[in-house]
Amino acid sequence: MVARLVIAAPSSGAGKTTVATGLMAAFAGRGLAVSPHKVGPDYIDPGYHALATGRPGRNLDAYMCGTGQIAPLFLHGSRGCDLAVVEGVMGLYDGAADQGELASTAQVAKLLKAPVVLVVDASSQSRSVAALVHGFASWDPEVRIGGVILNKVATDRHEHLLREALGESGVPVLGVLRRAPAVATPSRHLGLVPVAERQAAAVAAVAAQAEQVRQGCDLEALLALARSAPPLGVEPWVAEVGERLHAGGSVVPTRSAPAERMPTTRPVVAVAGGAAFTFSYAEHTELLRAAGAEVVTFDPLRDEALPEGTRGLVIGGGFPEMYGEQLSANEPLRKAVAELAATGAPVAAECAGLLYLARSLDGHPMCGVLDADARMSERLTLGYRDAVAVSDSVLAPAGARLRGHEFHRTVIEPGAGPLAAWGLRQPERRVEGFVQGGVHASYVHTHWAGSPEVAARFVEHCA
Repeated sequence: MVARLVIAAPSSGAGKTTVATGLMAAFAGRGLAVSPHKVGPDYIDPGYHALATGRPGRNLDAYMCGTGQIAPLFLHGSRGCDLAVVEGVMGLYDGAADQGELASTAQVAKLLKAPVVLVVDASSQSRSVAALVHGFASWDPEVRIGGVILNKVATDRHEHLLREALGESGVPVLGVLRRAPAVATPSRHLGLVPVAERQAAAVAAVAAQAEQVRQGCDLEALLALARSAPPLGVEPWVAEVGERLHAGGSVVPTRSAPAERMPTTRPVVAVAGGAAFTFSYAEHTELLRAAGAEVVTFDPLRDEALPEGTRGLVIGGGFPEMYGEQLSANEPLRKAVAELAATGAPVAAECAGLLYLARSLDGHPMCGVLDADARMSERLTLGYRDAVAVSDSVLAPAGARLRGHEFHRTVIEPGAGPLAAWGLRQPERRVEGFVQGGVHASYVHTHWAGSPEVAARFVEHCA
């Protein structure tokens, strides 16, 4: 049994991240063990959540992992905690395009049987706030709106008008927050600036958010609401590698890998980290270890060599476009990556990793593993992807289906190699990415908790 709250909003920009992170930090400051979660594929907000709680921020993505995995993944992440705070995505009822409620905050709240606290940007309204809250509270009777936090309230008079209006809605006001520049977090082309790039400033911002929440919210009422959530009646997810991804997309139950398939020695899998490569899911490392790997993190901005004994390489997402010159200047590491790839060793690269393996990025020499060049673009590419493996690779057999997500303002030319990585089925049909020897490089981010056999296949190739 884990006390839990889902922090949602009518739309993006209302202040969900500020409120959710502030609540996490405020409750952690009271001595509670707080488990942080984020709905959807966002990598950046969980970094702030981790800073607030001292625990890994974890994502709950019903599109990539499946609805049946949401509650088990939640229980896995919140094991041993007193309270879990789940930050929503976009507006409460917004989900995957053309997929109904799939992957929406509302769907996750229902799967978790969790009360929802609605964060409302009240800056340009007074009595209308009651109609807004009433509409969200009555839209889906299975979604329980347990309270509202009013954000960006201007004055005492403004607060009085808002409280008076909401008195008729039946939804209690659990917090009122004034405008506070100290809690703001800077943004750029893909959202907030990650914690790893502004550690000291991020610590100060989270502390300010906690203080704002402590002063403006009824923490006792919020904790009581969280404790009203019923038991979930499912078992926690376990990092087990199995066999359920097959050519043609056929699915069989996941199970632990047979002992005879586990490596007799633990191959070293190097995972890129540091400020340029901050996008990762905690479950990926857990699954690699469960498959028998020894996982070692390295920083391509600082380390001039791969970890000793590296047999496989994972380079996830991030912001290499912000560090092109520094990444290029680390010539010894670029050479080491190219040499490893040339041996046929398994290399899994997603988005930022794809750019790092290219010949160049915005004119700066990169690793040169791929015969392609990357550059910044004005166009934002964003959305879930239904992907089919075009070629056999270290991640999946040809014909296997996975679900993923794209999120970038860069382009790579050509967009696919002679052997493409994925065929994408929506929003338009196209092939993309590169399969080259042991290299699998693509713009598509995947969540291995939805397909744990990917980790098993990768480690088998390493061993």
